[in-house]
Amino acid sequence: MNQDLRRKLDRITDILWAGGVTNPVTYIEQISYLIYLKLLDEEEADRELRTRLTGGKGNGNGKLLFPKQSERYRWSKWRFKSGTDLRDFLRDEVFPYMASLVKEEPQIAEYFRDAILEIVDPNVLKQVMDELDSIDFRKLGTDVKGDIFEYLLTHLGQSALNGQFRTPRQIRAMMTEMVDPDLGDTIFDPACGTGGFLIDAVEYILAKYSTEPREVPIYGEEWLEKATADQKRLPTLQKYKKGAGEKVPDWELLEQSIYGLDVSRQMMRIAMMNLVLHGIRKAHVKRANALSEMGGLTEEDLRRKYKVILSNPPFSGVLPQESVRKDLPTNSKKSELLFLGVMMEALAPGGRCAVVVPEGLLFGSTSAHIELRRKLVDDYELLAVVSLPAGVFKPYAGVKTGVLVFRRPTDAKAKKTDKVWFYDIRADGYDPDKITGGGRPETPDRNDIPDLLSQWASYKKSGFRKPSGVEARTLLDPGVEEARCWWAPLKAIAENDYNLAAGRYKPQMAEKPLDEDPAQLIRQVITIERSLTDGLEKLLKDMESAG
Repeated sequence: MNQDLRRKLDRITDILWAGGVTNPVTYIEQISYLIYLKLLDEEEADRELRTRLTGGKGNGNGKLLFPKQSERYRWSKWRFKSGTDLRDFLRDEVFPYMASLVKEEPQIAEYFRDAILEIVDPNVLKQVMDELDSIDFRKLGTDVKGDIFEYLLTHLGQSALNGQFRTPRQIRAMMTEMVDPDLGDTIFDPACGTGGFLIDAVEYILAKYSTEPREVPIYGEEWLEKATADQKRLPTLQKYKKGAGEKVPDWELLEQSIYGLDVSRQMMRIAMMNLVLHGIRKAHVKRANALSEMGGLTEEDLRRKYKVILSNPPFSGVLPQESVRKDLPTNSKKSELLFLGVMMEALAPGGRCAVVVPEGLLFGSTSAHIELRRKLVDDYELLAVVSLPAGVFKPYAGVKTGVLVFRRPTDAKAKKTDKVWFYDIRADGYDPDKITGGGRPETPDRNDIPDLLSQWASYKKSGFRKPSGVEARTLLDPGVEEARCWWAPLKAIAENDYNLAAGRYKPQMAEKPLDEDPAQLIRQVITIERSLTDGLEKLLKDMESAG
């Protein structure tokens, strides 16, 4: 994304902020409404052009988004309005029309259902529209359009209003690579927020199906411009792959494989727009509570199984017992246990899941904690427990977290791995203590994630039979490097109430033996003791003489 586009986006957010729309979640949602309306107008122009060039045969299903009687709702027809006429027409006619397209365009209708225009100042609205109107989205590649929205979403990274902050890129990229999504896999996030994991899964697949994928640092492509040659060659510089996906044989298959839920309609809309701008128009993203019997899930939603699940669900919250889904493998009311239960239940045979969990879930001693961990270890294949640094979510949360990576056996008789691999990430590419400009400074020379992924690749190549590192609680020779990864047999985990905290099984360092001769040390102690005794006896005689 070039500087001109970045300046336009900055002007838009500045205009909205000055106009009283100050909540980042709200102004991103409001911008997404307008971008969507402009995209639909541009798509309609493309359909009309194909129709004219092919005599009506080149327009797919032959339908227009805005039939003759509805042309007045197109961006190009009303964007020249101004003042209250513009605001009222958009609020009272365009939004309701879009929400009414339930049969014709159900995804558009869902997007605009209950939509409220919160830009009440018509002059502010006009200024924002003028900036957006100067962007020809048709001439921008999917990459650039995706970058536009990703740039807007950085505003959520500078504010944690209502708990809405995003999972850091380095953690999402790590988790996505570990579950290795592929074309044809159904991909699901039951608490999708802005859609970050879904986007990362799509980009991962596109890179797989690209002739020349490029490697991008986790800090962004712009970082390469300012990085020195030495920094670019750093072995600890974490990168992920991006590509055009020109070898994807069935784009609709990719679009239809994306599923996401979120309890917030604002987040649902933002996730949908994020996907649309990344070229995914037909994703199944809806507003629903994945945990609740009355959360808006259909029978089909409850029955559906997914091959890949990626998520960082909310950790806090307790549901009334009456509202909790009855099909989950836990009776707990705690949201972190319920979300893990949702993912265990929703995973298809052979499916893979990577989920961020609070560390308390790993060692909690309640019967609900122990029983859910038992089911995870005994009935699934728990492949890895990754311990994350305490500062990974700073400045918004300091809670210690981990990542569970597991898969569901293809059947009950399938041979399962008999070990769990642990990896302790101490550095994630950002300073763990400092906060500047709303985030942590980059430390490309300190990041354990590239090593983790290298070790993971070897582990995976062995069929998850030979994890890297040493066995749990091994006594290491004095002076060797502290263990970064280790593994524990399932039997040892079961004997420890299925405790999954990495530190519980960490190898210990033996104390370095003393260099001196023990006999000589004893002689020295005896000499010191005799000297002390002689001194005390002399002191006692002096006291008696004085008395």
